[in-house]
Amino acid sequence: MYTQCPDCRTVFSLDASVLAHARGAVICGNCETLFDALDTLAEQLPPEPFRLLPGHTRSEEAPKLEVAIYRPREDVPVAVAEAPAAPAFTPGFVQDRRAARKLPRRWPWVVTCLSLALLLAAQVAWAKRDVLISDPTIGAWLRQACISLGCRLPLVRDVHRLHLVARDVQAHPSVPGALMISATVRNDAPFTQPYPVVSLTLSDADGHRLAMRRLHPSEYLDDAAVLRAGLAPGASAALLIEVADPGNRAVAFEFGFE
Repeated sequence: MYTQCPDCRTVFSLDASVLAHARGAVICGNCETLFDALDTLAEQLPPEPFRLLPGHTRSEEAPKLEVAIYRPREDVPVAVAEAPAAPAFTPGFVQDRRAARKLPRRWPWVVTCLSLALLLAAQVAWAKRDVLISDPTIGAWLRQACISLGCRLPLVRDVHRLHLVARDVQAHPSVPGALMISATVRNDAPFTQPYPVVSLTLSDADGHRLAMRRLHPSEYLDDAAVLRAGLAPGASAALLIEVADPGNRAVAFEFGFE
C-alpha cells in the first residue's frame, strides 16, 4: 500500500501494521509533516508520470464487509466438555480470614504518625514554655492541670511584674562601717516566679554612681527550700542586704531586678 504527503508530495510505501499503530496518523520522513495516511491510501501506484495520488472522501457511515475469507473455529475446552468443575466451597470463616489478610495494616503507620506529632508538639511546648506559662489563659489551664496531676510547672521569670513596695537603708547595728538595706518585693504576676537577681546602686547628690552590686538569690536568702519554691503570685518577700558604707557622699540608692 502507498500514501502521499500532502505538503512535499513524497510517496511512501507502508503496510497495515503501520496504519494500525496510530490509526492512520503518520509523519513524513522528508518534511516532518504529520498527516493522515488514509486520505491518499492506494493499493497500487498510477502510471508514471503522476503528481498526486487520488484522495478518498470520508463517509459518515461505516462500510459493511460482506466477503469473508476465514472464520476461526470456537473450540470448547476438553475439561469443560468432559466434566464441568464443581463449584468450590470455602467456609465463611476462611473467607473472612483471607479478606482480613488482604486488608492493608495501616494502624501501625497511624500510631507512628500520631506519636511523632505528639512528640513534636511536646518539644514546641517545652521550647515555648515561658510564653505559655506567662499567658493568662493557657497558663491558668496548665497550672490547673498540674494541680490535678500532682506535677509542678517550671518557674518563669518576668521582672516587669516584680514591684518594690518598700525600702529602707540604715547603719548596720552590729558591723561598723556597713549599711543594712531592707526592701520588700511583691510578685504581681499570676504565676510563681524565681527570686530575681537584685542590683543595688548607690549615688551621690549629683546623681553620680558611687557603688553598685549585683546579688544573686542565694546571697540574700539562706533558705534553699524557699529559693526552690519561688515567689508565689501576689506574695511579698523581705530582702536584707549588707553593704560597705561608701561614706557621707552616698545619699541615694536604687534597686533593680534582673
